[in-house]
Amino acid sequence: MPIKVQIPQAMRQHADGQATVELAGANIKEVLDSLGQKFPNIVARIFENGQVRRFVNIYLNDEDIRYLDNLQSTTKDGDVVSIIPAVAGG
Repeated sequence: MPIKVQIPQAMRQHADGQATVELAGANIKEVLDSLGQKFPNIVARIFENGQVRRFVNIYLNDEDIRYLDNLQSTTKDGDVVSIIPAVAGG
């Protein structure tokens, strides 16, 4: 069972309209690299200068990767990776 990546509505236009994709990778970086290989246009929405954009949150099974090992957080089959852009309003 591969890793399920949940793509937010705002980024689905760069992922052929898909809400989820199943990918492989030993850590978050590898999973996101696989996502970028499959959908090259999504990379600029997630990364800036090789780092996750400031207002994009990545979760591994409901845990913010910033509180784990960031992009080096280990993944295993059956994990769920969620990409969540920050929302601001007033």
